[in-house]
Amino acid sequence: MTARADLPLLWDIYEEYLDEAEFLWSQWERMLVSPDDWLHEVEEREERLFALLDGLVLGGSPVAERLLVPALEADVPARVSVAAFALASGEVPTSTEALRTALKEDAPASLAAIQRALELLAREALPAWLPSLLGAPSPALRALAIDLLGQHGAVPPQVLSESLTHEEPRVVHAALRAMSRSRTRLDRAALERLLASPHPEVRDAALVAGLLQGHRASWSTCLATMGAPEGKLSRLLVAMGADEHELGKRLALLDTPKLRQDVLWALGFSGRQAAADACVALMEDESSAALAAEAFCAITGLRLDQGLAVERPEPSEELPPLEEENLDASLEPSAEDALPLPDAPAVARWWKEARPRFDARQRYLGGEVLSTEVLLESLERAPMRRRHALSLEVMIRSRGMVQLPTRLFARQQKDALRALRAAPPVRLIRSITDGITA
Repeated sequence: MTARADLPLLWDIYEEYLDEAEFLWSQWERMLVSPDDWLHEVEEREERLFALLDGLVLGGSPVAERLLVPALEADVPARVSVAAFALASGEVPTSTEALRTALKEDAPASLAAIQRALELLAREALPAWLPSLLGAPSPALRALAIDLLGQHGAVPPQVLSESLTHEEPRVVHAALRAMSRSRTRLDRAALERLLASPHPEVRDAALVAGLLQGHRASWSTCLATMGAPEGKLSRLLVAMGADEHELGKRLALLDTPKLRQDVLWALGFSGRQAAADACVALMEDESSAALAAEAFCAITGLRLDQGLAVERPEPSEELPPLEEENLDASLEPSAEDALPLPDAPAVARWWKEARPRFDARQRYLGGEVLSTEVLLESLERAPMRRRHALSLEVMIRSRGMVQLPTRLFARQQKDALRALRAAPPVRLIRSITDGITA
């Protein structure tokens, strides 16, 4: 969008634009991981954010220099992201150079906020200097460039190959993600080395890259690490890929208190009758009830808002003893805090009647036997926080042919969904373990 030179600059209004855009950006990011927001609601909320961003861009050089460039140094990530997005979206010659200057390795929060803004841009809108960072001495800047360009398949294969042996884990992680997005083949020996990495983020990226290519080593690593504290992705992938017999063996992880939340989250994507049984049992436990109900509903299609939820108890005003208080804990409510609490006895009665309709050999999503159409419908209509895992599964099932960007703007996501609907059919119903080779 081009700035209008004839518009008077009303600074109070532009400052208000920036403040409100910061608030809406933060709200938008929370909606992307919300258990009670849907894609159409996110799209509706974005309209006001786009209007504010457009207004900041229309301010041209004066607004860029007086408000946006200084905002790149703000302590609030959402404010940094708003400023970076507006600067990158405008046509002010000095703006992109200001963005480059703001990329500082010793300010990781600001760096991440700028990267977040840039990953929302189309490839042609990315700063022209971005490819030069592929050879930057700073690992943080190199990883940023690989991630942003890799999102568009624009990293040279030689750079990706060399990056896999970099001493900095974030560079290796970025290279693996870029290879998965571009469906670049990963050498088997390199994969096995990376699957054994002591860095969880590297191992997780290697898990996905290997499954996209059908490497058995990735599945074996999932099974071997699903009980590890940092094995959240492994637990999810095993839940998605295990049959009813394999999954039954893994339900014992629910007995490990530190893993229970992750295991419940994963079970919601398993679609299995045995997982639903386990969730019903855990709804009696107050600490697990909400997550167990979410997973159960994801499998069976039950809706708690139809008289099967209970009021949350009022939070206790009693402060914990000082030695027990976690001073590093976030004061922000978690996504789980928004989940409804089930009426456990009522849900158990419903399940007793409904259970015979569920075949232990089948996998269900929202109460329906999993199919390509059911999976695509869920990507359009599931709560926002569940769509990221569903998108990952679709990516693996299609061997990378289908990649739905669930962390971009809703209008970009809907464009991708429309393109998928219009494209030739892709086999999505196979298990993520189908075609696994030695």
